[in-house]
Amino acid sequence: MTKTNLITGFLGSGKTTTLLHLLANKPGDEKWAVLVNEFGEVGIDGALLADSGALLKEIPGGCMCCVNGLPMQVGLNTLLRQGKPDRLLIEPTGLGHPKQILDMLTADVYQPWIDLRATLCLLDARQLLDERSVNNDNFRDQLAAADIIIANKRDRGTDESQEALEQWQRQFADERSVIPTQNGQIDISLLDKPRQNLRRLPASQEHSHAHAANRGLAALNLPGHQRWRRSINSGQGYVACGWIFDADTVFDTVGILEWARLAPVGRVKGVVRIAEGLVRINRQGDDLHIETQNVAPPDSRIELINDHDTDWNSLQSALLKLRLSSQVYPPVST
Repeated sequence: MTKTNLITGFLGSGKTTTLLHLLANKPGDEKWAVLVNEFGEVGIDGALLADSGALLKEIPGGCMCCVNGLPMQVGLNTLLRQGKPDRLLIEPTGLGHPKQILDMLTADVYQPWIDLRATLCLLDARQLLDERSVNNDNFRDQLAAADIIIANKRDRGTDESQEALEQWQRQFADERSVIPTQNGQIDISLLDKPRQNLRRLPASQEHSHAHAANRGLAALNLPGHQRWRRSINSGQGYVACGWIFDADTVFDTVGILEWARLAPVGRVKGVVRIAEGLVRINRQGDDLHIETQNVAPPDSRIELINDHDTDWNSLQSALLKLRLSSQVYPPVST
């Protein structure tokens, strides 16, 4: 049986950073796998986790629980039967509801395969001050479904957010652990805590995602090859716009960081090829975290998520101007 943990958390709470920390500290004699799901279409988390040493299966473009859970079942079966990992970590999209996933993992068909351990929920306490987050059913139910709450980004908190966390803990945490940390630095032993939270969750509201609703300058197809493409999808009051560029595209380092910092959206994630190698970009609100390495990625991937539609074409035009290798491209017309 594969020890399995669900690691949830709303947009920008630090799930992927936590996964990277856990994978970096896994026992050397164990094989681990990750099933990761993203709201957007371009698969940023998969690129971030690609060098982690874990078996990886990615489900981009919505919730893995959609379409009667078929995408999740396929990914789950592939990892369990072909990979036979010692441990499986499942990271749903920050806009995903945990009930369908937990129902699937505890179904009779998976009893011989899965040893379900504690569900961890990442929480940025500042989200408790944001009415849009607090009023989101998925946000509330992710916290309700968790056995352990990881109060992440402690270094970014304020007195006000700490007070909100303490108030939430008194009201909702029951006897569950609330563990403060930063940068996803949690003790790996938490994964072996038993699953205890058996409270009944309401069923999630029906939701759907408009996959690859290309508009305007989207999806440039060139004869014989494709140098870049754009995908847009939306659901549950959020819109994601993502781009993938081929390995021959190199971006101006300062320019791409300023573009990410100033983009009028709530969430920016990217793994981008620059002259120095690669830069990883992670922005939630005004918090911008970057990390550079001198190893170039196989392609560049950038994704923006916002709580309303925006002028993606203008953002795209500014992005295209940052390509150092733009001379190899034919002109892009609107």
